[in-house]
Order: sequence, then structure tokens, then C-alpha cells
Amino acid sequence: MPYCRAISIPRTNKTDRDALLQFKDKISDDPFGVFSTWNDSIHFCQWQGITCGHRHPRITQLILRSMKLVGSLSPFIGNMSFLQKLDIQNNSFVGEIPPEIGKLYRLKYLDLSNNSFSGQIPANISGCINLEALRLVKNMLVGEVPIAIASMSKLTKVLISLNNLSGNFPEFFGNLTSLVFIIAGHNNFVGRVPASLGRLQNLECLYLGGNGLSGTLPSSIFNISSLVNIEFPQNQLEGSLPLDLGVTLPNLIELNVADNQFIGPIPAAISNATNLMDLSITINKFSGNVPTVEKLNQLQWIVASYNQLGSDAPCDLKFLDSINSTSLQVLDISDNNFRGILPESIGNLSSQINRMSIENNRLSGNIPSSIGNLQGLELLSMGNNKFTGNIPDTIANLIELKYFSADMNKLTGNIPSSIGNLTELMELILNGNNLQGRIPPSIGRCQKLVGLDLSQNTLIGILPSQFFTISSLSIYLDLSENQLSGSLPEEIGTLKNLGAFGIFGNKLSGEIPSSLGRCTSLEVLYLDNNLFEGHISSFLSSLNGLQFLDLSSNNFSGPVPTFLEHFQLQYLNLSFNNFEGEVPSKGVFLNTSATSLEGNNKLCGGMPILDLPSCSTSIGKRGSSTYIIIAVTCGIVAALILLSLLMTFYWLRRKNSKASLETPSIVGFQQVSYKDIVKATDGFNSSNLIGVGGFGSVYKGTLGDDNKIVAFKVFDLKQRGASKSFMAECEVLKNIRHRNLVKILTACSSVDFQGNEFKALIYEFMENGSLEEWLHPYLAPNGTQRQRLSFVQRLNIAFDVACAVDYLHHQGQNEVIHCDLKPSNILLDAQMNGHVGDFGLARIFPNAIGDLLASQTSSIGLKGTIGYAPPEYGMGSEVSKDGDVYSYGVLLLEIFTGKRPTHNEFKDALNLHDYCAAALPERVADIVDQQLLFCEIEESSIADTLSNQRSISAHVQECLVMIFEIGVACSAELPRERMKIGDAEARLRSLKERVNKMGFS
Repeated sequence: MPYCRAISIPRTNKTDRDALLQFKDKISDDPFGVFSTWNDSIHFCQWQGITCGHRHPRITQLILRSMKLVGSLSPFIGNMSFLQKLDIQNNSFVGEIPPEIGKLYRLKYLDLSNNSFSGQIPANISGCINLEALRLVKNMLVGEVPIAIASMSKLTKVLISLNNLSGNFPEFFGNLTSLVFIIAGHNNFVGRVPASLGRLQNLECLYLGGNGLSGTLPSSIFNISSLVNIEFPQNQLEGSLPLDLGVTLPNLIELNVADNQFIGPIPAAISNATNLMDLSITINKFSGNVPTVEKLNQLQWIVASYNQLGSDAPCDLKFLDSINSTSLQVLDISDNNFRGILPESIGNLSSQINRMSIENNRLSGNIPSSIGNLQGLELLSMGNNKFTGNIPDTIANLIELKYFSADMNKLTGNIPSSIGNLTELMELILNGNNLQGRIPPSIGRCQKLVGLDLSQNTLIGILPSQFFTISSLSIYLDLSENQLSGSLPEEIGTLKNLGAFGIFGNKLSGEIPSSLGRCTSLEVLYLDNNLFEGHISSFLSSLNGLQFLDLSSNNFSGPVPTFLEHFQLQYLNLSFNNFEGEVPSKGVFLNTSATSLEGNNKLCGGMPILDLPSCSTSIGKRGSSTYIIIAVTCGIVAALILLSLLMTFYWLRRKNSKASLETPSIVGFQQVSYKDIVKATDGFNSSNLIGVGGFGSVYKGTLGDDNKIVAFKVFDLKQRGASKSFMAECEVLKNIRHRNLVKILTACSSVDFQGNEFKALIYEFMENGSLEEWLHPYLAPNGTQRQRLSFVQRLNIAFDVACAVDYLHHQGQNEVIHCDLKPSNILLDAQMNGHVGDFGLARIFPNAIGDLLASQTSSIGLKGTIGYAPPEYGMGSEVSKDGDVYSYGVLLLEIFTGKRPTHNEFKDALNLHDYCAAALPERVADIVDQQLLFCEIEESSIADTLSNQRSISAHVQECLVMIFEIGVACSAELPRERMKIGDAEARLRSLKERVNKMGFS
């Protein structure tokens, strides 16, 4: 009869079991219940993720990948002396890699990738003398790669990308002659690529992209005939590629040197690398003609944008005739110097091609009809050339097309009605041509369109109703600057998800249909320069998400609706209509630099600086004698009051002359007089008003003999806290100096001509206003079109602010907490450099020990602005550096999403922080400011995220991920979890340097 025999567990087995239990104890979250089996009900060799040897029950493998585990790695891992494979990739392990891992001398495979390990790579990892694969990708490791790794002679794979490793790239890697893969991209390595790597004659893959490497590539690398992948994108490498590149590297499959500073020609010998599939040389300074690629019949990617290729000759595109790869998927030669006619042979390219970008060159002639043969195209970008003639009907054959742009050319003729066959189309951009005729109703069949731009053409006729049945339109619809006529169809109300609608500069007439009020997602509405009429309240009342509204130069009439006071408008232009009645005086109407009402002669009231007549009731039908009596009486009373005021003013001037006007400055600056400021601002003329804040107004004016333009911040001392705000700014600014802080020039503490107390600060004038004005409205205060902020400008401004905050917190005589970081307090100079201003709520901590100055106690009360102030302030906590970091994080997220933290989208439990955190890392294209994506910037290239209904290049997307990660880390709810401002500054500095090396302007 069979019987069960108890397994006898040797003493050494208990060591493994205890080590596993110690491993389990370091796990704080186990959502999948991995450790539910880790108990004495079964032998530890049967626990989930554990494999033991066949001859003895000792652990040989510990594999717990992608289990969403949270915790740290126990140092007892070093007791599993038989372990050969440790794989815990794609979890949330934190803390340092324990040095005890070096005791695992039998270990062959170590994978800690995609966790949050920090600290340095432990030097005694070299004790793993049999290690073949070291995978530490996507953690937060810092410092240099320990030289002790040079003794690990069996290493074949080193994968350490996406960390914060620094120093020169290790030269000792050249001694690890077994290496097959080196993947060390996206760290902070600097210096030259070591020539010693040329000794690695087994090397197949070398990826060092996204670092700070410089100098020329050593010729020895190009002699490693085993190399299959050479990838150095996003560095600062220079020089030229060797002319015999394809001869010495016959096995090459991928060559990626994008985003560097390479010069010279593309080597003609590259055609000898007949296995080449990916040629990526974008964002360099390559020049000359593109060589024939006839032998490269495996090519899948040709990405050569942002270079100086082409000789500005008609034969520049001859190389296109030599492309015979049936596998070609991407052709991007945009932003070069190619000239000539696009050949008919373009239609002979691979049926597999799905993306073609030839924009921003000097191509001319007709668009060849053969382009319709490329039926797999999903993206076709032809803008900013000199194409003429019609859009060929064969474009309708591209039934997979999702993005088509042919803007800023010289195209003529009608938009082909066959365009309606492109039912997968998501963006159609044809602006800036000379297209004629009517808008074809067939466009209504393109039911996946999210963006459509037909502006700046000569289109005529009425708007077809079918056009407005495209309910998918959600980003923009721009029909501006054509010759369209008729009325706006009732069907406009179908576009409920539309974000921006522009139809200005046409001949449209009639009343706006009330159905427009159903387009509740609208943030931008431009109806100006048409012949519209009627009252605007009928269609505007429900559009409370509007931020930019221009109804100027029409025939609108009736009152200006008071509900506009409650909209979050950043720009409002109602000028040159027939509006009448009282102008509201709240909301956007307080900001006269963002509001235009001129040319409406029947308006009254509003802000005094609008200089409109009073809306008080008329005197009525009284006799002239009664009128005269009242006038005389009023004149006598006015004279008596004036005499009384003059006497009072005389005594006040005598009383205060020495105390206020002749005493030394209370804030450490030489003061100017009230009279000087009145003169400089032309009597506080409204034309010089550049902003209104909580404690007063800011005027532009000239000061001194040299008529230097400065900014005067005049405090409204009737406002509670204004006087303390003045003192706070004086106290902070008199002792700090930094290139990214607004510079105070002098101050005025005096009395006005009526003897009232008067206080003002005089600052350097910032020519480009506030960041608020650039992030949200499209138009500058003077009503002229303003360029949108590019990616590089936003990054530079974000970096400038981080530098300023780090200085305030750590580098001055005293620790200064700003307490009110937000876009309206970030000012931009003529070069678009960011300067932090408005220190009215700031606090000073002497010697950074936490004791508040007597003048800076919590009696000031307000500790920031809703949405930007950290949550702990709302619970009574005192101000802190962590509070400023939170505000900075929100500001950073706003800069790149274009959304305020108080946006209507953020309600219930959702806020800007969570909105961005949920999108990381794959969906950044969904949250990034659409104006950044679609503005004309050098960074944009072919669309890599069409599935996200955006056009965003891979390198920009990668940078955005890093930026949003910083913003999310800074705006964490708990202060202790927030990134330090110094770390944020360092990461942005690294990112800024990386972007600068790409050659962006």
C-alpha cells in the first residue's frame, strides 16, 4: 500500500524560505494577491513566482514581473545563493538596490527594470561574476556606473536606459568583450563616445541616445562589422559620417543619429548595407543630394527632416526614383532645401507606405495624380511649398488617410467633391491657398474629422448644411478669410464638442441661430468682420466655457449681456457694432487690456478708464429756468466744497511735507514723487494701463531724463491688505537680485494732490506682458494677432521660473516663500525670458531657520490663489517651500496643457494633477495644449500618434512625458512626496540642453 512520506527540508532550504519571507515583509501592496500562496500550506518551491532546482529544493528563479507590487527589495535576497534569475520588472519597488545582491555569484539574469529604484548602482554587484544580462531600465538611479563592473567578463547585455546616471560614458565597457547589447540611452552621460568600444567585436546593438555626448564618433565603432543597430539620437555629436559606412557595416539594420549636429553628405556607400531598414537622420545639418538607395530594398523608414539636404536644383528629388523597397512605411524629407517638381514616380512607392511628409521645402508644379496609388497612406503632409494647380481627384483613392495638409501653397480650382470619400480623415488643412468655388457638401461624409481648416482662400457661396453634421469636430473649424455668404445654418448646433470656431473675414449675414448655444464645448469663437446682426444673448448665454470671443465689425445690437461677467473670458472684442446701454463692470470687463468696446456709440457706464458717458437718468422735461437754478446752485455748492478741500489739502501738505516727502526712503530706495508718476503716466491715462490686480493697477510710463520706459504698480490703499502688500514687496525685493526676478527700480510713499496717502512701486518694464496673456488668449491687448507659444518657449519659461524659485528658497540672504506663483505673476521680457513678480504675499524667513519676520506674520491672511495654493494651506498650515513647489507644479502643468487648475473640466474629485498623472506616459498627446501641437513650430514633424487624434513628433512626446512627470511630482497632494525645486530645476536644465542641441529656435 503506498504511503506519503514527509519532505525533509535541509537546513540550507530554511535559509531560502526565510529569505522569501523577508522579501514578502518588504512588500506594502500586493493587489493581485501574489503572496497569498506564500505560507506553510505548501512547500516554498511551489509558491507563486518561485522555481527550484531539479536535484535539490533550492531557489534558482524568482520571477514576479508586472504584478503591481509596491515595496522595497529586501537585503536578504543575498541569502538565496543558488539564484540564477531574478526578474521583478514592471512593479513599483522603491529605495536603493541592496548591496547584498552582490552575494549572488550564481546569478545570470537580473532584471529590475521599470521600477523606482534610486541611489547608485552598488559597486559590489561585481560579485555576480556569472551575470550575463543586467537590466536596470527605467528607474531613478544616479551617479556613475561603478568601475567594478569591468570585472564582470561574462556580461553580454547591459540595459541601463531611462535613469539619471551621469559622468563620462564608461570607457571600461570596451574591456567587456562578450558584450552584444549596450542600451544606455536617456541618462546624463557626457563627454565623448569612448574609442575603446571599437574592441567589442561581438557588439550588435549600441544605443546611447538621449544623453549629453559630444565630439565626433570614433572611427573604430564603424569597424565593428557585427553591428546591426547604431543609435545615437538626441546628443550633441558632430562631424560627418564616414564615406565607407555601408562597406564597413554590411549588416547594419538601423542607423539613427537624429537630433545631433552632424554635417556633410549622406554617404553614398550606405547603399552597400543592403539589410538597412531604418535610416533616421532628422534634425542635423546634413547637406547635398540624397544618394541613390536602389539596393536598399528592405527600407522601412527614411526620416531625414530638418536638415539642409538638396541643392536647390530641379533634380533634387531624383533619389525618389531609386526607391524600390516594397516595405517602405515612412518617408519624411520635410524642412529641407529640396526644389523641383514632385515626380509622377511618387506613385510607385511601396503600397505599405502610411506616412509621407514633404512640407516646408521649395517644391513646385502640380501635385501628381499618381499620388492616389498610395492607398495605404494615413498621413500626407505637403504644406509650405509652392504647389500649383488643382488638388487631384485621385486624392479620393487614399481611403485610409487620416491627416492631409496642403496649406500655404498656391493651389487653385475647386476642392474636389470626391474629398468626401476620405471617410477616415481626421484632419484636413488646406488654408493659405487660392482655392475657389463652393465648399463641397460631400465633406459631410467625413464623419471622423476632428479638425478642419479651409481659411485664407477665395471660397464662395453659402455654407452647406451637411457641413455641420460632422459631430466629431472637436478641436477646431476654421473657415475664416474667404468670401462666404448667406447665413450660419441652424445645423451648427450639431457641433456640440467643437473647441474653436473661426469664420471671421467673410460676408455672412443674418442673425446667429440660437442653436449655436448648444456648442457648449466652445472655448474660441471668432465671428468678426462679417454682416451678422441681432442680439447676442440669444446664442451666447449657454457658452460659459468661452475664453476668447470676437464679434467685432458686425451689425450686432442690443445690450451687452451681463452674464458675460461670469464667463472665464480672457479676450473679448465687441467693437464696431451697434451695442447700447450700460457696460458690465465685472469679470473680463475689469481687464480693459483684454476687452475692446470701441465703435459702439450708444454704450455708457463701465469702468471709468473706458471714458464712456454716465448711464444716470436724464434730467427730463424741465424748464430752462429750473435747469439754470439747479446749475447755479450746484456751482455754488461745488465752489464751497472745493475751497474746503483746498484748505484741508494746504494743512495736510504742511503737516506731511517733512514726514512723507523729505524723509529717507522706508524701503531702501531713492523715492520719486507722486508728481513724477502723474507726469510719467500722463495722469494715469487709460491708454497706459497694462493690468489690474487685487491690490491696485499697473501703468506704463517714462521716467527720468532718459525717458526710460518703466512699470508703475499703484496700490489701491482702500483695499484691505494693500498697504501690507506694498511693505511685503519692498522688504523682499530690496535685498534680492536674480535674472529671473522682476527688478524693482524705486518706490514712492507719499500723498496725492488731495492729501491722500499714495504708494507705488516702480519696476523694469516687461515688453511681452504676463504669461497669462500668452497661455490663454490668442490676441495681444492691442488687438493684433499674437504668435502662439512654442514648445521651446514654454520650456524656457518653465526653467526660468524654477531657477527663480530655487534662488528664493535657497540662495539668498533669507529664505523667501513667494506664496502666489501663477501665470499672471510671471512676466516676459523682450526675449521671452520669464521673470517672477508680485511679492505682495511673500514671507521672509531669516537665515532659513523658520522664524518669520515681525513684519511678515500670518496676519496677511491670504496665502495664494485658488487652484495654485497647496491643499495644506486650506487646512491652516503655515506657508512653506513645499507650498511654493506645489504652486510651481500646477503652473508647469498649466503651461503645457493650456488648462487652468480651475477649468470647468476639473470638478468633483478630478484636478489638474490627477488629469495629467492619469495620462502618463502613453497619452500625453491627449492632454497637451492643442495650440502647442498645431502651431507652426520647428519642432513638429510627421504624426506619430494619429490614434490619439494629434500630430506630435516622437522626440517632442518624449520630452513632454518628462515635463509632465516633473509637474505631477511637484504637485503631489502630500508635501513630503513633492519633488524638491532644485531637482525640478536640474531636470529641466538637462531637458533644456537636450532640446537646444536639436537645433530648435
